[in-house]
Parts: sequence; C-alpha cells; structure tokens
Amino acid sequence: MPPDAPSPQTTVADTAAARTMSPLTRWMAAPSPAPRLPEDEVQRRYPRLRLQVFIGIFLGYAGFYLIRNNISLIAPLLLEQGTINTVGIGIIGNAVLLAYGFSKFFSATISDRSNARYFLPIGLALSAVANLVVAFVPAVSASVALFATVMFLNGWVQGMGWPPCGRVLVHWFSTNERGWKTAIWNTAHNVGGMGVGALAALGLAITGGSWQSAFWVPAVGALVVAVLAFVMVRDRPEAVGLPPIEEYRDDPAKVEADASELEGSSYWGIVVKHVLLNPTMVFLALANVFIYSLRYGVLSWAPTYLAEHHGMSLAQGIAGFSLFELAGIFGTLACGWVSDKVFRGNRSWTGITFMVGVGLFLVAYWLAPVGTPYWLLMVFLFFIGAFIYGPVMIIGLQALDMSARHVAGTAAGFTGLFGYVFGATLASTGVGWVVHEFGWGATYGLLTLSVVLTVVLLLFVLPRERQLMAHHRSLSGSDAQDTRS
Repeated sequence: MPPDAPSPQTTVADTAAARTMSPLTRWMAAPSPAPRLPEDEVQRRYPRLRLQVFIGIFLGYAGFYLIRNNISLIAPLLLEQGTINTVGIGIIGNAVLLAYGFSKFFSATISDRSNARYFLPIGLALSAVANLVVAFVPAVSASVALFATVMFLNGWVQGMGWPPCGRVLVHWFSTNERGWKTAIWNTAHNVGGMGVGALAALGLAITGGSWQSAFWVPAVGALVVAVLAFVMVRDRPEAVGLPPIEEYRDDPAKVEADASELEGSSYWGIVVKHVLLNPTMVFLALANVFIYSLRYGVLSWAPTYLAEHHGMSLAQGIAGFSLFELAGIFGTLACGWVSDKVFRGNRSWTGITFMVGVGLFLVAYWLAPVGTPYWLLMVFLFFIGAFIYGPVMIIGLQALDMSARHVAGTAAGFTGLFGYVFGATLASTGVGWVVHEFGWGATYGLLTLSVVLTVVLLLFVLPRERQLMAHHRSLSGSDAQDTRS
C-alpha cells in the first residue's frame, strides 16, 4: 500500500459512518484520513500528539465532573433556606443519574461515528450552559419539576464525555499499553471531583454564601476546559496523516473490524450484532451492575453506616467517604499496571483478582464489631475503595478491548448504561429499602453476594478473552511488547 494511502478498513468505516449519520450531525462526522506523512515526520509527530491528545481527554473528562451533579454540595444550604426538601433533592439527583446512564449508551452510538475533537467539548459546553441556567434563572430553583428537568438535560449532555474519550484511547493507544494508559486517564474523575469542591468553596467564599455560585463558578471553569480540549484533542492518527496505532506500535487489535460488514450493513445492525446480542458484552454489562452496586452501596451509605452502627460522628463518616474516593486513584493506577504488566492484557483475571480484594475487606468492614477503632474501619474503607475502582475501570476497558474499533465506544456505553441505571439505582433506593426492612447485616450480606456474582460473570468472559489474546499473539508474531512512547 502506498505510504499516503489510508487503510481500506478505515476508509470503509468512515464512508459507512457518514452514510448513517443524519444531516444534522453529519458535520460532526469523523474526519477522513489525511495523506500519509513521510516516515521521519511520523516518528517526530506521533509521540508528541499522543501526549497532547491524552492530556486533552484527561482535562476534558475532569471538566465534566466539575458540573455533573453539584446539588449535593449545596443541599444543606437549600434545606436550611427552605428552598427544597430532601425528597426534592433526591428527585433531582436521580434525574441526573438516570439521564447519564441512558445517554452514555446512546451518545456512544453517535460518538463512534463522530469527531472526538468536536464531540467532547460540545458536550462539556452544553453541560456548563445547563449549570448557568440553574444559577441565573430563578424560576428553575423555584420548582422541583423544572429543576429536575434542567438537571436531566445536564445529565444527558454529560453522557457525551466518556464515549469520545474511549474512542481516543482506542485509536491512539494499542492493546498492550491500554490498561496502564486508561488507568491514568480514569483518575480524571477523581481530579474533577476534587476540583469541583475547590471551585464551589471559592464561589461560596466570594459571594457570601450564595448557593448559585456552586453552579456558575464551576461552569465557567468547565467552559475554559472545553476550549482547551478542543485545542488539544485529535480524533485519530489517520486524520492527521499518521498510521493506525496498531501499525505504529506493531501491536494488532484483539478484535478487528470486518470491512465488508461495514460496507454492507447498517450501523444499528452492526451494534445489535456486536453489542446487544454479544454474550461477552452482556456478561460485562451484568457484571457492571454488581460493581456499581458495590461502589455506591458502600460509598453513599458510609456516613450513615458508621454513624448508626458504630456511633461515629457525621464528620468522621464524611472523612470515610472522602478516603474511599482518594483510594480510588491508587487502586485504579495499580489495576492498570497489574493488567498490563502482570496479567499481560488479560483484563478478566485482573478484575477477578481485585474483586477478591474487595470481598475480603468488605467482609472485614461488615463483621467488625461495635467498638472497633476508627482508624481500622478507615483502613477497611480505604482498601474497599482501592480495590473496587480497579474493576470499575476494567469493565469499560474490556468493552473497548473486546469489540471492534467502529463500535468500541458503544460497547463501553452499553456496560455503563447497566452500571448507572441499574447498579447505582440498586445502591441508592435498593440499599435504603433493605437497611430499613432487614438491617445492616442483610445489606452487607447482599453486597458480599454481589462480589461473588461479579467474579462468576468475569469467569464467563475469561474463555473469550483468552481466545482473543491468543489471536492477538499470533498476529503480532511475538509476546514481546513494543516500547515506543
């Protein structure tokens, strides 16, 4: 193939994508491949652009967490002022959660055919606008229904964040390095989560405690981040005259797209075949239900459990909540490294190993008798958080790894749909009901059962992943990993 020619697979994929997009969204379609740059220019530009786009999606995704669901930060102020009651706050919070879960899937079906450089900043900017509306339109906060509607729309455009990042990770980072790179990127939500607290506190300080500042100050920050993301992100290497990442690093994908299928099938037909009716994706989606139930079941109820069962203060409970989130950074990074370096790309064994860790510390946390030292309970919470955030990341990574590039974002969005809509809902209303009816013992018994079910589902995925890894090794011709930057 001539050096300036795009790969047939890429060309067919781009043509199929453009054909299936509506006129309204076609302007946002993934760019066509550019003529191949000379080899010396490829070697010079590839490492620099890989770093640039990585920073772009890291900052961009962190930006979404600045403005995702800020009502939880100022709920005490709203309650104190009588603006809204606890039921209203719950309705508004669930509106964001449900919208985000569904949008993560449906946005991914568009993102897989769109230019990530446009898709991510547009979603972030629209989310910032929704937060500005909450802050500056008094009628919104005067009605729970209107407030929830605006936050539902905010949750929907929030779903435009993860899919383009997944697309970029698939196109700019190859199989044998993707675990570690995805783990580093995944800590962006922890960075954003810490950033929103700082910006909200700044807003409250400079406005004398006006709750609206917790929405508009982070929104202004998010708009700045959206501009930075647009400047830094590039959709994929071929769009800027570089070879596909599999060619550049001599590291074939686990799953390749079938060019004839792309040419002869509708996009939704491909999605149904490779995602909705794919047993591997269904197993991963179901595993994500239990993983998210565990994540939010322990995290969201930690202050209440520590106060009711162990007699801790609210401040001590909130400290446990924060420690759980902080542990996620270390756990995610460790999981990515272990996935690439220890299990050499086998995400199933990595997830199983980390879920066993979750189970051990969850049982210790559950069975710790009243009177257990506070510091020891914090150790248990820290390691539950450290171990659970690894599988949270791994499930999305497996969906990217084990699907063809043209539906990778949709596959990851499908697992996210199950995680947020079913798993997080079980963790909020489900756990609350079980605690009320049966107590904390039954609740943690069910959470421990979730660990077991997750391990079983990942064991179902394991044979398919082994098969794909064997195929990957046969294509690469060697187990040695390319060390290019």
